[in-house]
This record gives sequence, structure tokens and C-alpha cells, in this order.
Amino acid sequence: MTQTLKPSFRNPRARHDFLGRTCSITGVGSHVPERILTNAELEKMVSTTDEWITSRTGIKERHIAAADEFTSDLGAKAAVKAMKQAGVTPDQIDLIIVATITPDMPFPSTACLVQRKIGAVRAAAFDVEAACSGFIYALEIGQQFIMSRTYDTVLVIGAEKLSSIVDWEDRNTCVLFGDGAGAAILQNRPSSHGLLTVVMGADGSKSDLLFMPGGGSKCPATQQSVASRLHYLRMEGKETFKNAVQAMCTAANEALRRCEIDITRIKCIIPHQANRRIIDAVADRLGATPEQCFVNLESFGNTSAASVAIALDQATTCGRIQRGDLVLLVVFGAGLTWGAAVIEW
Repeated sequence: MTQTLKPSFRNPRARHDFLGRTCSITGVGSHVPERILTNAELEKMVSTTDEWITSRTGIKERHIAAADEFTSDLGAKAAVKAMKQAGVTPDQIDLIIVATITPDMPFPSTACLVQRKIGAVRAAAFDVEAACSGFIYALEIGQQFIMSRTYDTVLVIGAEKLSSIVDWEDRNTCVLFGDGAGAAILQNRPSSHGLLTVVMGADGSKSDLLFMPGGGSKCPATQQSVASRLHYLRMEGKETFKNAVQAMCTAANEALRRCEIDITRIKCIIPHQANRRIIDAVADRLGATPEQCFVNLESFGNTSAASVAIALDQATTCGRIQRGDLVLLVVFGAGLTWGAAVIEW
């Protein structure tokens, strides 16, 4: 049995009725490094031009972390801002989930390092690896802990220092990525339905489209692996583009179907900020208007798991999202992975 919330709009999670516990985002925050790398600077590093980068990706600049600035540093700074907005103190945080493909180190988890930096001494902590889909995956995991009453306050972070795994000699990939972090506080807000549905998907048969071959148990670091540049990400651009558009549309449509609404009910669409052509293609297939889509790609590039988290913070800060609005997040990443979430803000 489902609960009617509004005309032509329902809560797809019958378990909300059973548990009497919804999950809302009560605070968001983001942080990007101070240094900005422009397309003009990239022209001096690799064989490319501002016109080539802009016309094919929509990116004009990206933020690059300093040598002594790490994923946990970016995540901790975003977390502090989200905590301040939510009115949450470090000792109130029960769980920290960090989505990243660029952890400070293989272990311990970046979430444990963030825990120490923000002083959340009570919190459990772990990382999630779903590439650019990581923040959506982490939201759904965090929601389960809130809905089941295991925890009351969950901190979810998407954070990346992609500049550490980008091949700065490969003009096809180095122009795409940037560093940054976004965070969200998850809690039960009795007056809001919050996260209405989350769709997740994966296709491991296409894992070779976007990956980093070196650094794991299959290819540990050796002089040869470093010389062969195996510790940098690799991407098949055309196939990734095609799969991204299809998967994002499928995920978004399924999320809307579950809520029994159409795209016109969505106030703000926040897609993964990977490529302007992908964003435009997804919006067109969904029947969305340009005014519905929030895009900050021009200034940040692709920040992987941090992408939609940073954009969500910016969208709320600039007033694009107001209390009660319906928001659609939709993502795609290596794995292949994808996901979508509908949120009543």
C-alpha cells in the first residue's frame, strides 16, 4: 500500500509507511581548491586549444589541488560547511560515507581520515567506490541507515583529487577533470518526504571503457607499471558518451516512473557534470527545458563523485532550489555505473 502525498504524486517507498521514518538532506556544502587551471594554460601543456576544449566539452576551467592538499582535506572542508547549514555538531554525526576513486591511500578509508579532521569521534566511517555515480550510491546507503533507525545523522561526501590520476600528456582526458568535494547531511525531517526514490545500476561487462589499470592487486606498482603510465585513468570517449546518455536517461525515467510524475514536475535537474554534449543530449531525450537543468561544468570540469554534490550545493545557494521543490539528480560513471534520485527539498 502506498501513501498519497499530493495529487498525481506518490511516495514510492511503502517502507516509509511501515517505518514511519523518511530521510531528508538537511544541509549541503562544497569546497574546491584555490588554484584554477584554465584552457589557455592547458594549451601550453598539451596540443589543444581553448576552442577545441570548449566546443567539445563545455569546460573553460577546473580547480586543481595543491601538492599537499588531499581528498580528505577537500571532503572535510565541504563537510564542515554542510554541518554548519544543518546545525549539526561533530559529536552528533553517527556515520560518515565518502564516495571517491581517489582516496588519500588504499587504506585506511578516506572517511576515517575525514572523521579525524572534523572531530566526529562517535561516527562509524567507510568509503564507497562507484566513480562518478558515487554520491548517488552513498545517498542511498545513508538513507537506509536513517530509515531503519540505525542512525539519526549521516554525513555523505563525494570528494576527488582527480589531478593525481590524470595523465597530463593525454590531451583527450587531461582537459576533462578537476578536483573538489561536496557534502550532505542526512536526517529525518518530519515535515518533509525528502529522498523519494533512488535508482542504481551497473554493467561490469563494459568496465574497460573507463578505468585505471595500475595500483590494485591485478597490477601493483612496479617500475614497469609506472614507466608504462598504468597509474593514470584511461577512457574510450565515444563509447563512454553513448553509454552515458542511454544509462542516464534510463535511470531518470525509472525514477520518475516510480514517483508517478513526469519531467515537467521537476523544478531542478542536476546531471553529472562530465560533458556539455552529454548533458544536452540527456535533457533533450527526457523532454526537459534548458531552464530546468543546472550546469556548472564550465567552471569545474568533471569532478567525478563530487560533481552532483558540488552542483547541488551551488543550486541551493543561488536560489535555484527552494523548500518543497522536486529535484532530480542523475549520474553516470566508470564501472559502468549509473543512478538517479528524486528529492523533495
